[in-house]
Amino acid sequence: MPRLVHLILAFVFLLTACAPAAPAVTPTALPPTPVPPTAIPTATDTPVPPTETPTPLPSDTPTPSATPTITETPTPEVSPTWAVLRATVIPEKLSCRFGPGPDYLFKYALLARTRMDVLGRTEDGSWVLLLSRGDRNTNSCWANASLLEIEGDVMAAEPVDIHIRMPWSPYYPPLTGVSASRSGNIVTVFWNPLVLNAGDDSGQTPYIVEAWVCVDGEYGFTPIGSYNTVVEVRDDADCGQQGYARVLAAEKHGYTRWVEIPWP
Repeated sequence: MPRLVHLILAFVFLLTACAPAAPAVTPTALPPTPVPPTAIPTATDTPVPPTETPTPLPSDTPTPSATPTITETPTPEVSPTWAVLRATVIPEKLSCRFGPGPDYLFKYALLARTRMDVLGRTEDGSWVLLLSRGDRNTNSCWANASLLEIEGDVMAAEPVDIHIRMPWSPYYPPLTGVSASRSGNIVTVFWNPLVLNAGDDSGQTPYIVEAWVCVDGEYGFTPIGSYNTVVEVRDDADCGQQGYARVLAAEKHGYTRWVEIPWP
C-alpha cells in the first residue's frame, strides 16, 4: 500500500514538472471605494433657510406716469354785436359835420325826411355818424341825434372815434403856446393864434377845444368852439376822475393836428 502511494505521488510530480508554466496574472487594481462626503455638522438637523431675499417678479400693474400739467385755456372775450340803425331827418335842413358838435366844420346838409344809416355814435349817444345807404363810407358825417327819428335804441350803435371823419390840414402846424390854469371848477385854456394865408379862412369856428370833463357828477366828452385864443371849461374837481383836453384850429382845408392841454 505505501508503495502504491509513492508511485502516485511520483506520477503527479512528473506531470507537474512536464506541464508548461501558467502565465503570471497581473493583479487588476480595484477602483477606490468612494468616500461619502463628510456632512457639515449643524446645531440641529433642521436645514437653515437662505438669507438672500428673493427678488419679486414684475407685476402687470403699469407704473403711473407723471401727472400732466393742465394748461388753462383762456376764455375768449365776447365782442358786443353793434347794430346799424335807420334814421330820418326831422328839420327842413340838417347840418352834417366833420365832428360830433355844432362847432365842427360843415360837410353837407340833409333835407327833411331824408333816410340815413346810423353807423356809430358818441359815448353818450348825443351825436351819431350818418351815411346814405349805398354811399361810400368816406362820405359819412356827424349829426345831432335829437334832430333825427332813429329806429331802435341809439345806444345799440357802435361808439366810434370822434375823429373818424376829420380832415387834416397839410399846410399848417399844430397850435403853439398851449397852457391852462384852474380856479375852482373852471379851467381856463390859452394858446397862440394861428396866422392863416389869405383865402385859407374857413369862414367857420376857427378853434375847438375837445374836453373830457366832469359836470354835475357826469364824466363825458364836451367840445367847445371859440373865435378867440382863450376858452373856459367847466370841470368839477370832486368828480374823482381826472379830466383832460386838447385843442386844434381850423382852416378851409381841414384841421391842424391837436395839441394836448396840460390839465391843472
